[in-house]
Amino acid sequence: MKRLDTRDPDFARQLHALHDWDANLDPQIEARVREIVAAVRDRGDAALREYTERFDGVTTASAADLEIPRSDWAAALNGLKPAQRAALEEAALRIHGYHEHQRSESWTFTEADGTVLGQRILPLYRVGIYVPGGKAAYPSSVLMNALPARVAGVKEIIMTVPTPRGQVNPWVLAAAAIAGVDRVFRIGGAQAIAALAYGTEHIPAVDKIVGPGNTYVATAKRMVFGRVGIDMIAGPSEILVISDGSAPAEWLAWDLLSQAEHDELAQSILISWDDAHIESVVTAVDAALDQLDRAPIARKSWADRGAVIRVHDRAEACAIADHLAPEHLELAVAHPEDWLADIHNAGAIFMGIHSCEALGDYVAGPNHVLPTGGSARFSSALGVYDFIKRNSLIHSSPAGAAQLGRIAERLALGEGLTAHARSAACRIPTAGS
Repeated sequence: MKRLDTRDPDFARQLHALHDWDANLDPQIEARVREIVAAVRDRGDAALREYTERFDGVTTASAADLEIPRSDWAAALNGLKPAQRAALEEAALRIHGYHEHQRSESWTFTEADGTVLGQRILPLYRVGIYVPGGKAAYPSSVLMNALPARVAGVKEIIMTVPTPRGQVNPWVLAAAAIAGVDRVFRIGGAQAIAALAYGTEHIPAVDKIVGPGNTYVATAKRMVFGRVGIDMIAGPSEILVISDGSAPAEWLAWDLLSQAEHDELAQSILISWDDAHIESVVTAVDAALDQLDRAPIARKSWADRGAVIRVHDRAEACAIADHLAPEHLELAVAHPEDWLADIHNAGAIFMGIHSCEALGDYVAGPNHVLPTGGSARFSSALGVYDFIKRNSLIHSSPAGAAQLGRIAERLALGEGLTAHARSAACRIPTAGS
């Protein structure tokens, strides 16, 4: 991992290099995805079956076999051990409860002349959830994507998940049953995104696609945006831990590696002003790496993209955190609430030494679908508000039309839009009328 120090003359350059993840499109991947998207758009289920056989090793007798029947979900849920099922159900309950607080209500107000203005909140009709099924399977992603949609009132939730060699993780199907998903299809990759965007004979087109995926999935989401809405273009996972030395080094080692074990491009960073503490955490990380099931992935992530940054004080720590705008920010410090005024850019903030990022991934309640790559500067966690749309309401009274029409007429003429001007002016009463 890299070591940075704010006292170094070229610290700014080092920090930029650390954060500069190359998210540019690979021309070969883009061309391949464009071909897949076009094939699914033009040939529907036939193309889906071909790609599912080629990429996942799954042969289907008919397009109907692309759908996983509800009986399989029920079997998966009933097949879990009681403690496993209870964990999923408790997580779902907490996630649902948190997102209930994000509900928005329609509203109107009436002006003095009788004009009524307002906003109507409506849920999206149908959304698609992409769930990874490659290097790891994530039932938590099912809960985090489906439950806010359900709270928002979405009418139909369609889920796609790749099933390499026909194997589907029973936790994923169990989570779909718990979260209220309506239909599940055994497709993945760019072809799943294309199917959700354009629809096929058996898979309905959706209004919005959410959920994480690999580079092919992200590229496909970028391509179909506009045809459908998308949540975000997610990059590699990130964690930034600011520590004052009060947390045990072993705790922070596990926190840092909780992101490193996701994939080789994930980034884990520690910031502190305590030299001895920094060395203790680094030593603890090295010791913990050998204990991981996904040690090769975590080791490469920590070696290639991990970093420790030595700062002078709290002010420097906050400034760097705001610059990096991390997906996950852990304030492993005493009195973390005192730091919030100085922190503006983060996907989620974990406050205090007992608030590890893993709690947020699974069960705390707030959504774990978070902005990455510095996009926390301008975007937020997935939530109920991602599954609603807002209609503006304008019900002008005769008096309101007369008053506002005069203003609109002047502005329209200033823009050279004659029809606009006359449309407003014709509703202004003339003398004697």
